[in-house]
This record gives sequence, C-alpha cells and structure tokens, in this order.
Amino acid sequence: MKDFAPALLDAVRRSQRVLLTGPEGPDGDSIGACLALQRALRTLVPGVAIDVAGTPGFRYSWLLGAPEMLNDNKVGDYDGVVVLDGDRHRLPKQVGRSFAAARWTGLIDHHRSSGLDGYTLPWLEPKCESTCVMVRKLLATWNIALDRDYAEALYTGIIFDTGAFRYSNTTASTHRVAAELLDHGIEHWKICERVLMERRLPGVRLQARVCDNLRLLANDRVAMGVISRATFAELGADEHDVEGIIDALQNIAGVELAALLVERGNERCKLSLRSRGGVDVAALAQRISPAGGGHAKAAGASISLPLAGALVAVERAVVEALGG
Repeated sequence: MKDFAPALLDAVRRSQRVLLTGPEGPDGDSIGACLALQRALRTLVPGVAIDVAGTPGFRYSWLLGAPEMLNDNKVGDYDGVVVLDGDRHRLPKQVGRSFAAARWTGLIDHHRSSGLDGYTLPWLEPKCESTCVMVRKLLATWNIALDRDYAEALYTGIIFDTGAFRYSNTTASTHRVAAELLDHGIEHWKICERVLMERRLPGVRLQARVCDNLRLLANDRVAMGVISRATFAELGADEHDVEGIIDALQNIAGVELAALLVERGNERCKLSLRSRGGVDVAALAQRISPAGGGHAKAAGASISLPLAGALVAVERAVVEALGG
C-alpha cells in the first residue's frame, strides 16, 4: 500500500475521467468502498470526473453519493477503471468493456482468489477483513480527515463483511477501526438495521419461497436454494431482495455448506456459497466457473448457463466437495 497510494493518485491526476466499480451485483463492502474513495479523489483531484458504477438497491440508497451511481448501460469510456472488492472477471458487461479499453486499471481487494494479472495498479490484501478497511488506510495515507459521511460509508462495508463483527475475520483491529468511525457520530444501530436486517415485503416473500422449496443434499449437509426469473416476477421482487437469503440457509442446524442459485436471464446465473469452514468455497466457486472466487467461507460465481444446466453443475460440485 505504501507505493500504491501515491501511484493511484498520480494516475488519477493524469486522467480526465475515472470509473470506480465493484463486481456485478455490488454488496455493502463494495458500495461503501467505492463511495468513500470517490469522495476522497474528488477532494484531492477536483478537476477529474470520478464516477461509480453499480445499482445500490434500497439498503444502500441513503448513503452519500449512492443516488449518483451509474447503471451499466450508462457507463461510457474512461481513462482509468479501478475495481474494488472483486476482480475483473465478474464485472457487468459495459463496465467490462470500459475496463478493457482503459489506459490504466487498478484493483483494491481483499479476496485471496483475485489475481493480480490484468491490472496496472493492483493492491491485494487477503488478510484484511474488508475492502472498506483498505480504503480507510488509503484515506489516512492521503491525510483525508474523516467526517460522518465517510464514516457511514466505511462502517457499512465493515459490518457487511464481518456480519456485524460475528464472523471469524473480525479482529481487535476491526473493532479499533469501527470505534474510530463511531467517534464521528454515526448511528451504528441504524446502519446495522438498514444494511443487515431490513427487508422489503417482496424480499420476505422471496425468502419464504426459497425456504419452502429448499433442496437438501449430501445427507442434509448442503442446503441449496434456487430463484428463477419467474419467481421474481410473481412476487414483485428484484435481485436486491436476494441479499441475506444465503445466510438463512447457512444458519440451518447441521448444514455445512449453503448455496443459492439465482437466474439472471440471457442464460446466466449468479451463485452464492457459504461454508462453516469444512469446505473452501472460494476454491469451489473457481472450480464451478472461471468467474468465481471470494473467501474460504463466503464466495460466489457468475455461471454462463441457463438455470437448469447451472443447477445440475452446482449440485454435482457441492456434493463432491463434501465427499458425497
């Protein structure tokens, strides 16, 4: 990071337009990191246009800068593209094209499955609990003074990736960073409610449908849920309502591995995986799809197959992963 911070700032200064982006379907850590970094770069290099790609969904729409985030079809050409909290293989279609055409590219990520190839400026820190913690380090290096808006964005990412400090990636350092953010007057309980607890009514019905149709495999050690486009339409739900359902599957007693397969259309599906530790789901996601990866206990993949074919491939892979 010592060399990365000045190199990134220099690259931005030599640009006219820069795009910050997460993977397709960005989560709280990706969104919080992008918005905090966007604000910092706009402060440090006011003459450069800094955009953020992604659709924040209702859980994150209250964050400063979230309403300005660009849908994929509004993304144009950029001098530089920085990927946060994911890798270049899981970018939305138009963002991927912008990435390929950019003069320089960057990576800020903590997923050990992310490779360094294909980036001009990569910063990978697999031992870090969240990308927002990495961005906090950048802001400190650049002498950016925190305020409530920065703190809300960064806290959002930290609680998302630590499960409100429940996951094993939480350390004493995590709590020290969180305490620093609390010193800026954020209402941490409200952020937890918005990011981790609140659901739209269609989302509640969607989770109920997934649980009603739950598939138990490998002697009930695997819990697998499936969501089709038809189910979204029937319930009035969208992909933002999916967040959190995988955790309900993982919390079933006796389940060692949880999987949630979501149909995205155009013969593409999104897979989420969770493990209690017995299976490295980052490695499993990469075996299932080249566009897969994440952490040992939480990972995902984009699968270029129709739902029926993806379901067969995923069921076979998760059962084999548990030796069944």
